[in-house]
Amino acid sequence: MRIACPHCGDRGLDEFVFLGDARVTRPMADAAEPADAFHAYGYLRMNPAGPTDELWFHAAGCHAWLVVTRDTRTHVIASVRLARDVALELRAVASTTEDASA
Repeated sequence: MRIACPHCGDRGLDEFVFLGDARVTRPMADAAEPADAFHAYGYLRMNPAGPTDELWFHAAGCHAWLVVTRDTRTHVIASVRLARDVALELRAVASTTEDASA
């Protein structure tokens, strides 16, 4: 499998380190049941068959964190984006949603 790093171009899988599901978010400390929330955060994961967003680190290259959209059945990569850009997009969407609900 090859990953097209936005900075370095097309690279072999051996240059990257896999972290996991990119959609997992840390629960707030003031959650209703914090012990249950943190247990789910640390141990419970989905194992989807199909397209999923994953976090990868370009360890032997530019040291960028990437969000790779990959089909877990075929390993075909649909997109590779910088994790920073994805986080900024999510933050912008969240602030727009908060403004609309106020």
